[in-house]
Amino acid sequence: MSTDLPLSEFRPAMHRVAEMIADYLEGIEDYPVFPKVAPGDVAASLPAAPPLDGEPIDTVLDDYKALIEPAMTHWNHPGFMAYIAITGSGPGILAESLAAALNVNAMLWRTSPAATELEERVCDWLRQMMGLPTEFSGLR
Repeated sequence: MSTDLPLSEFRPAMHRVAEMIADYLEGIEDYPVFPKVAPGDVAASLPAAPPLDGEPIDTVLDDYKALIEPAMTHWNHPGFMAYIAITGSGPGILAESLAAALNVNAMLWRTSPAATELEERVCDWLRQMMGLPTEFSGLR
């Protein structure tokens, strides 16, 4: 794995992230849909200059939990009724994690055969579920 985070640290951090996500989803109703912050509040809680050295991943995750998560608009809150669909469901989060790990660029079959063929098949399934004619294709 080519990264500044060794695998020996990545694995426990990923387990912690999984627990954080599960805790978030379990307690989503405890948050207000819209955060009680004013413009500039989040920026004011962050250092004005970047750190000279990298911080431990646990420090970064602690900052996320304390500074970022509470200041978000919670799109997957059951009281949020607007805009567009999200991938904030359990299956969507798992899929996003796998896609991030693969770093897929599915612009051509050659750049990712599995992603390209999966996308075509899922689009065809969607066509079938919507009752559209067989000649309808969202990719061609």
